[in-house]
Amino acid sequence: MNLSVFQSESRLPHWLNVLGLYAICAALLVAFYYQLMKSELPCPLCLLQRVGMLLIGFGFLFNVRFGIRNRHYAMALLGAITAGAVGMRQVFLHITPGDPGYGSPFLGLHFYTWTVVAALLVIVAVALMMLLKERSDHGAPHFSLVGKAGAVLFTVLIAANLVSTVLECGGGQCDDNPIFYQLLR
Repeated sequence: MNLSVFQSESRLPHWLNVLGLYAICAALLVAFYYQLMKSELPCPLCLLQRVGMLLIGFGFLFNVRFGIRNRHYAMALLGAITAGAVGMRQVFLHITPGDPGYGSPFLGLHFYTWTVVAALLVIVAVALMMLLKERSDHGAPHFSLVGKAGAVLFTVLIAANLVSTVLECGGGQCDDNPIFYQLLR
């Protein structure tokens, strides 16, 4: 019996979670690029969508670090539902004819529309990963170097989101259409 096939198959869910973690990091990095380089501050709904994306990322991160568990997938699913629901709310706010939407489009769609698409993709991906989980044996967690690098990047993005939100909103409620950082004014 060829054990290498089973070892690589049992690591597939790990690598899919690493890939999911990097995808969340990429989405947050693109959002930060628009925020910092194009001076497009996130609105309160955008900030809530980022919270949903962070929850998704935490689900993937916990699977990568502590081993694959249904409760980690549940966290990712709750994050996807949160991000998708808030994204749909924003889509409905800007769906009227002639409404230019909020912020610049990215590849033809606004970020809130991309959030809805991403949330649906995460729900499908997590469901498929949960099916793979049942087929493979997950003994001790395998925390690879690539997984560690993703964890560090994700942690930096969490801190950056926290600092950015505090600077933008100050000690009070965030502006509906922010144009400057409250604490840097």
